[in-house]
Amino acid sequence: MTRKEIIVNNTSGLESKPAALFIQKASNFKCNIWVEKGERKANAKSLLGLLSLGVGSGNRITIIAEGEDESQAVSELEEYLITGLGE
Repeated sequence: MTRKEIIVNNTSGLESKPAALFIQKASNFKCNIWVEKGERKANAKSLLGLLSLGVGSGNRITIIAEGEDESQAVSELEEYLITGLGE
């Protein structure tokens, strides 16, 4: 299992469009991926799950991955989040 704590840098956090783009990236990996915010945890490949976390700009989240490509998944998703989700 690979875990990485990240601060979300884009202006709108993980709302509709940024969340959908994040899910597209996460869905390219075979491993199971979760996003954790505080005490709550959601599947990183589920739009409703991500939106239910209410991740805003400046929020601290943890990406957790488990499976054959977990390290690559966490690394690429981290890069995507810290570079502002393409904004």
